[in-house]
Amino acid sequence: MEYVYAALILNESGEEINEDNLTNVLDAAGVDVEESRVKALVAALEDVDIDEAVEQAAAVPAGGAGGAAGGAAEGGADEESADEGGDEEEEAAEDEGDDDDEDEDASGEGLGELFG
Repeated sequence: MEYVYAALILNESGEEINEDNLTNVLDAAGVDVEESRVKALVAALEDVDIDEAVEQAAAVPAGGAGGAAGGAAEGGADEESADEGGDEEEEAAEDEGDDDDEDEDASGEGLGELFG
């Protein structure tokens, strides 16, 4: 987790998340740095908007069943919209929601595999 925290610190301070900066933060914290983990994290975060990921994580209920609960909640909301007759808006919302789910799955899988 300290590797992810170091990346969050760099992001918050406006610094580039690269191997040197990440290693410097970890060294300053007294962490025994593994170069392979640093490289893997930098590669995993390459196309990730960290601010957006943090916002989405903050919106997940405290129960921790993020993906499943979020999908179920969206499905329930879509059914209610259909009852109200907002078919065109519902289809647009479904299209946008599907893309978000795929992006979340793709960005979260790599980090989970790397750091358990």
